[in-house]
Amino acid sequence: MSPWLTVVGIGEDGWAGIGRSARRALLAADAVYGGERHLALLPARIRARRVAWPKPFSIEPVLRERGRPVCVLASGDPMLFGVGATLARHLDVGELSIVPAPSSLSLAAARLQWALQDVVSVSVVGRPLALLNAHLRRGARLLVLTSDGATPAAIAALLTERGFGASRLSVFERLGGAQERRIDARADDWTHASVAALNLVAIQCGSTRAGLPLTHGLPDDAYRHDGQLTKRDIRAITLARLAPQPGELLWDVGAGCGSIGIEWMRAHPSCRAIAIEADHGRQRLIEHNRDALGVPGLQLVEGEAPAALDGLPAPDAIFIGGGVTVPGVLDACWSRLREGGRLIANAVTIQSEATLFAWREQHGGELTRIGIAQAEPLGGFDTWRQARPITLLHAQKP
Repeated sequence: MSPWLTVVGIGEDGWAGIGRSARRALLAADAVYGGERHLALLPARIRARRVAWPKPFSIEPVLRERGRPVCVLASGDPMLFGVGATLARHLDVGELSIVPAPSSLSLAAARLQWALQDVVSVSVVGRPLALLNAHLRRGARLLVLTSDGATPAAIAALLTERGFGASRLSVFERLGGAQERRIDARADDWTHASVAALNLVAIQCGSTRAGLPLTHGLPDDAYRHDGQLTKRDIRAITLARLAPQPGELLWDVGAGCGSIGIEWMRAHPSCRAIAIEADHGRQRLIEHNRDALGVPGLQLVEGEAPAALDGLPAPDAIFIGGGVTVPGVLDACWSRLREGGRLIANAVTIQSEATLFAWREQHGGELTRIGIAQAEPLGGFDTWRQARPITLLHAQKP
């Protein structure tokens, strides 16, 4: 099968910057789809119909052209946060050809002389700025694709609020074009309320703080909570048993302040989680914590299991941090878990522990008793203060 659709990467230098194969595809096309800015870069000799993307954005008009020679214009490399990746999910390999141009990330890295393999690339196009919070640590280098001309000022404000006001920002407007411009300043010294709508922000993180660790078990004070928090050491052990893998989905049932789901998602950018929590006030705590810790994509479901589980996509792993004694919760979770999935439940009361023992007799699994003690002063000496022991159930579905 020969491709009927060609996705052409194009930069601010327009027709002059694209190669021979891309030009041939555009000259032969019946229709060319793209943003209005990209379509305006084409010369008059391109006779194809020029179709701007619909609002809201959809690739359906392109898919309806199947079988006719069609081109799509995309910024730089279409497979980097671009429409090429979206189209590839809907078409067979033989239907699609990709002709990339240098991405804005590549151009910015060249201007800065940064090694791309050492840089974190983040897109906040149509996404919350809170995504940046997961990557803020001393010395980190970030390249950020932005939504509009106000985004750099919003990034500077976020960095300053988070204690990274000493970070160096370089904003590149219209990269690769005749009107390219660069603006450099510290985040806490940023004075440009708005810049050109087409821009990219480079961040050299500067702070006296190291930032949050990459390991499971963030400090307890990283979270706002009302006491319903899986404590740091127990959280680290629990997440080790949950064993997140890229792309997997977690249900955090009885989520409290959301710590398990949040750290699951921090394990890899493609990890997904749903926090199920009945308490309205705790829902607001989860909202704060997920943004502050850089995983605004954590989905919230307000309700009590098992009823609140209806209609949710099947998970790869489930953590039950509260409510194991509620009739039907364990069985409902187990029945919805994918084959090979992991179920972890923590119990702190005698009744909840008895429930785990009884459930294991029927379904199998491992039980682990976890005891943590902290050294505390006692007069002129120190003694161990024992926390409540935790019973952990770990079961894997056949």
